[in-house]
Amino acid sequence: MTGMRRGELLALRWRDMSLDAATITVRYSAGLIRNAGEGAEITEGPTKTNKPRVIDIDPATVAVLRAWKRERGSLALVLAKDDALVFGDHNGHHRQPEHFSRTWLQTVQRAIRDGIDVPPIRLHDLRHTHATILLSDRTPVSTVSQRLGHRSEVVTLTVYAHVLPGDGKQAAARFAELVGEA
Repeated sequence: MTGMRRGELLALRWRDMSLDAATITVRYSAGLIRNAGEGAEITEGPTKTNKPRVIDIDPATVAVLRAWKRERGSLALVLAKDDALVFGDHNGHHRQPEHFSRTWLQTVQRAIRDGIDVPPIRLHDLRHTHATILLSDRTPVSTVSQRLGHRSEVVTLTVYAHVLPGDGKQAAARFAELVGEA
């Protein structure tokens, strides 16, 4: 419901949300750093643009997050504190990003096997779906770009130019209409 990147979700802390104001501030991103011969470690760093961004969320998402915080707090109070990770593991640590994505795929595949009508999509496809739905509904590119955390609207337009087919016909018809009125 936010268009956030996987790493941004995995670095999200309760203090980054104002559920009363229905906003999420994206400040950090969690990623996997592989060290030759030493395995891998999860690190938290800046977002892709090195700038925080604020994302508005809808009331239903606020309700889900409130319930999730209550559930986390019922497991251990420390999991609902301001500095706790929203989507951390049961010990409050970062989830391994690749495992998080694999778990998503397994959950989708299980739902499909169980006869639930869901599309077979990857976790990152949720981000693309978010952008596609908004752009198809004529949400301003600047708004979509800001929600996604793109460096500029040009990035958004480059990635999602295919989303608005038929714009040429609409533009031609509208231009003819405007010229006819002149």
